Amino acid sequence: MKPTKKIVMSLILSLTAGFLYAASSRNSIQIKGSDTMVNLSQAWAENYMEKNPGDFVAVTGGGSGTGISSLISGTCDIANSSRNIKEKEIAIAKKKGIVPYEIKVGLDGLAVVVNPQNPIKQLTIGQLADIFTGKISNWKELGGKDLKIVILSREVNSGTHVYFKEHVLRKGNLSGKEEFAASALMMPSSQAIADEIATNPGAIGYYGMGYISPKQKTIFVAKDGKSKTIEPTIENVITGAYPISRPLLIYTNGQPQALVKKFVDFMLSKEGQEIVQKTDFVPIKK
Repeated sequence: MKPTKKIVMSLILSLTAGFLYAASSRNSIQIKGSDTMVNLSQAWAENYMEKNPGDFVAVTGGGSGTGISSLISGTCDIANSSRNIKEKEIAIAKKKGIVPYEIKVGLDGLAVVVNPQNPIKQLTIGQLADIFTGKISNWKELGGKDLKIVILSREVNSGTHVYFKEHVLRKGNLSGKEEFAASALMMPSSQAIADEIATNPGAIGYYGMGYISPKQKTIFVAKDGKSKTIEPTIENVITGAYPISRPLLIYTNGQPQALVKKFVDFMLSKEGQEIVQKTDFVPIKK
């Protein structure tokens, strides 16, 4: 049976579309992962594409775990992560022929925030641990109003969630078992935490410094009761004075090549690192 003209034309159009997609995909980069890094990555992408109009960079969030999973499954070129990749993730990647390659692209301080109406101005790491594990449940226990504390956290797939749990709740103890209180509200994004804090007088949460705005009040943090309380600022993260800070990472499949290398080089260039500072993160290169 001979194919009809309609079928032949349909095949031609399908092949042409496939060819065009393949051709365009060679000039595109997919970035997925850390919500903390979304605004930074979008700023990088916009500036890069202005200078390279033939290239396309797509950025989506979803959390560090989502980005790493996407890299392992081959559905992104760059995974943004605000935590180090786990050994079990590396093992899964290797089974699939993926070799995660880590690059530090900036630094970040995690800001602890409350509603501007909250009179509390400073807390220690120990007090924060007691709040977020539920041991302290009312602001009056800390000298504040007689008001129930509403705990806001990022969801478990978030690198921000993992970092805060390991370095605040567990105080850096790798064998620690402390977990967020069962009453904690797991929020889908840093912006969701910011929005809830702005309208909820009893709420407390945390997010990357890039989300700080006048609608929330940042808490000064001390390592312990004998230490000075430190404000989450770029200068204090650079000097290491602020106790809740971390690296911002990207992962690629092996060392970056071709278009991905071109974009990574831009991230690490003087201009790229200036964008890091403009988005309220801390550059690794001056």
